[in-house]
Amino acid sequence: MSEELVPYEVIDNKIYLIRGQKVMLDRDLSKLYGVETKQLKRAVRRNMDRFPDDFMFTLNKNEMEALGCQFGTPVQHLFGGYHAFAFTEQGIAMLSTILNSKRAIYVNIQIMRAFVHLRQMIAGHKELAHKIDLLEKRVFKHDSDIRELVRDIRKLTIEKTGKKLNVGFKA
Repeated sequence: MSEELVPYEVIDNKIYLIRGQKVMLDRDLSKLYGVETKQLKRAVRRNMDRFPDDFMFTLNKNEMEALGCQFGTPVQHLFGGYHAFAFTEQGIAMLSTILNSKRAIYVNIQIMRAFVHLRQMIAGHKELAHKIDLLEKRVFKHDSDIRELVRDIRKLTIEKTGKKLNVGFKA
């Protein structure tokens, strides 16, 4: 089984954010599964009732062109002139029910683990961002407290003498 596993890094680099969802494209999935893209698409089309819009959607022309720009490759070469399918995590899990090979099962396990890993990383970043926000607020509070303290000291020195005193150390 371990020789069949795909490293997380390979999978992580194939997860894109499209329409606000983390997805993988049909061409990348077909490579991971060891099948041709047209075979994968054919299997999906035969089982469309298993793939509602929140599991899979077809990329529009603008989305495909944006990906082409990202890859630096013409859309025609990237997708063979066909509109690509984008699969969400649930759609990828559903793919394992229609692609019934050992490799598909092992690859799906790794993809699910990669999505979990990605969620954990994002949660870690959110927690870190929250801690930084709290630290900034605390530092801002300290700064304002110090300014207020300096203002009070100046006020006290002026009240007692009627003029500003030089406070500090002289050598």
